[in-house]
Amino acid sequence: MKQEKITVVGLGPGRFGLITLESWQLMQQAKNLVLRTRIHPTAEEIEKRGLTFSTYDGFYEEAPDFETLYTHIAKDLLRRAEEEGDIVYAVPGSPLVAERTVVLLREMAKASPVTVEILPGMSFVEVLYTRLGIDPIEGLTILDAEDVNTLKDRPAQSLVITQVYDPIIASDTKLMLMDLYPDEYEVTYIHNLALPDESIRKIPLYELDRQKDVDHLTSLFIPAK
Repeated sequence: MKQEKITVVGLGPGRFGLITLESWQLMQQAKNLVLRTRIHPTAEEIEKRGLTFSTYDGFYEEAPDFETLYTHIAKDLLRRAEEEGDIVYAVPGSPLVAERTVVLLREMAKASPVTVEILPGMSFVEVLYTRLGIDPIEGLTILDAEDVNTLKDRPAQSLVITQVYDPIIASDTKLMLMDLYPDEYEVTYIHNLALPDESIRKIPLYELDRQKDVDHLTSLFIPAK
């Protein structure tokens, strides 16, 4: 009996050309192509090239919090694979960098007849290393904005905060970081990395939630100094 499979691929950090060739070929061949969200610059480019896909954007409106949302998505992917056959599931960036649905999917698949294969992809951090001239071997902590409250002490190494989704999260992140860093500590604000309108600028920490372009493509780099 054929075992159904979910293959997870990454859409890269934002520019279509940063999708791996292997992932693109799989998406072209997929009978069931599912994107976690179409709110990603690459989604429009995929559509322009004639691919059809479904997304989980409708789930975002129903879920009370992100953990419930991601759990719901992972469960639905396994259900759909059992009922509809193999799925190619595409997520922003790399499947293994700051992608909670993939973590949950791997765990849930252990008790399911569905197998999960994860392909490597480029995340925003590879572009960030290039733009900021960072060598990660010198030490780097990467945290989701939702997890900044887990920091009890100021890290010895530089810090990257991902997914600063909106002004509310930016404000919460700022307040938590100001317990560890001076209010005027210089940080690097990163928006639309790898896109034509990319913006990388240095600001004092206290101005984080005053930026006019905060959205799902916003990150923050805090140097160790």
